[in-house]
Amino acid sequence: MAILVDEAHWPWRGRMWAHLISDTSIEELQEFAARLNLPPRAFQGDHYDVTDELRDCAIAEGAQPVDSRTIVRALRASGLRRRRTPHQP
Repeated sequence: MAILVDEAHWPWRGRMWAHLISDTSIEELQEFAARLNLPPRAFQGDHYDVTDELRDCAIAEGAQPVDSRTIVRALRASGLRRRRTPHQP
């Protein structure tokens, strides 16, 4: 049971972003996100997008810093990985 966060190296809107996940359950992730006051719009189906500043807060709250490959492996191993749905015009 762990909350994991990767490095903030995903640029968007002039900021750097990271992914916050649970290796156990969406419920665990939602509870942790609530402690960080993350808005619902930050939830992406199997992870939260967090700014580099929020990443630091997540680590201070107990999230384990990992690389992006570990994030993907943990989501797959837990069965929580959601594939992207192709865009339908």
